[in-house]
Amino acid sequence: MTLLGGIAMGTGVMIGAGIFALTGQIAELAGPLFPLSFIVGALVTSLAAYSYIKMSNRWPSSGGIAMILQKAYGPGVVAASASLLMALSMVINESLVARTFATYALRPFGLESSGILVSVAALALIVFAYFVNAAGNKSVSGFSLVMSAIKIGGIALFAIAAIWASGFSGGAFSEPVALSGLDALLASVAFSILAFKGFTTITNSGGEIIDPHRNVGRTIIISITVCVVVYLLVAVAVGASLGTSEIAQARDYSLAAAARPALGELGFYFTVAIAIAATTSGVIASVFAVSRMLTMLTEMKMIPHSHFGMKGPIRSHMLVYTVVVAGTLAVLFDLSRIASLGAFFYLVMDMLVHWGVLRGLREEIGARAWILWSALMADGVVLTAFALAKLKTDPAVVAYAVAGIAAVFGAEWFYLRRNPALREMPATDDGDHR
Repeated sequence: MTLLGGIAMGTGVMIGAGIFALTGQIAELAGPLFPLSFIVGALVTSLAAYSYIKMSNRWPSSGGIAMILQKAYGPGVVAASASLLMALSMVINESLVARTFATYALRPFGLESSGILVSVAALALIVFAYFVNAAGNKSVSGFSLVMSAIKIGGIALFAIAAIWASGFSGGAFSEPVALSGLDALLASVAFSILAFKGFTTITNSGGEIIDPHRNVGRTIIISITVCVVVYLLVAVAVGASLGTSEIAQARDYSLAAAARPALGELGFYFTVAIAIAATTSGVIASVFAVSRMLTMLTEMKMIPHSHFGMKGPIRSHMLVYTVVVAGTLAVLFDLSRIASLGAFFYLVMDMLVHWGVLRGLREEIGARAWILWSALMADGVVLTAFALAKLKTDPAVVAYAVAGIAAVFGAEWFYLRRNPALREMPATDDGDHR
């Protein structure tokens, strides 16, 4: 995979989820200040990316995060559990983007409120992503590159046109700002971070990117930069066209809702088309990355594996498992809870990465302690604010997240306890699992 292909894959996952799935969720929490949430999220993500870039430059691998965690903690419960949390957050992201695809695809027909149709359309996209991935790496890379170019150009065009048509005198930006809402703004940053988390898929492609010791870090930096610009353009466009109550009401299809008053029917259908392209490429890129991560976890003996009678290599089995779990989540949960679960899982995993690098690998990879501490504390503050906000509005999702994290750690402890020899296996440096 070339540098350009890696950027296409990273931005494919990030923009597919960040803009179309999460803009409404962020605005609902943060109110008129919601564009600031993307800025803060970008700053926290940039701090977080430091650990991943340093580790990926030193040990590029198709397992990316799994390799980082095993290097930091050794082949034990913490590394295995945190790696599985990351994999689950990526699978959750697939279901999130798939349901977003379904909502936008059904919006022109007024059917976006039909739970059954949304579930069917989301499942259909996940199955399509499976077939594209099963066709091989070149198919995924080529498809992602084309789709990323289309959607980035299309989203930028929508945003600029909407801002030009609406100006800055109306919509959310004309509403009063209350300082008492700063805690909600901080909580919304959890969703903003989730919108940027696609950069981690690049670390999972270290075995595919050409010259990974140099290009993995460059790809991450460029992808985050591109997404910051796109996210801010869209946030301003949506905020200029709609009030916060309107954005919250249309949170599952906020860009399409903003396009109609600003750009008319043509703009509305154009935005729907771009949303379909963006979410499609996002699911395909995410399936590509998570299947490789699960393959490496299996080969590192960090998770159990059964082929259930299927033929072919482990990766082909992981593709099947990935789409089955993602499809199940897409059918059973709505967008809000899917996004919340993904944010909890990802932030906990991210903190474990920073602590592991800070504790045991900082000197070996030449990382600066103050940056690692900053990333760790930023994640902790955002996670705490997000948990408190959700305890007020949806305590059940907090319970689901806690139960899920506990189940992952408990299952890994049981698996490794029954297989004590696995804890003595050396960490893997070469993760070229194609």
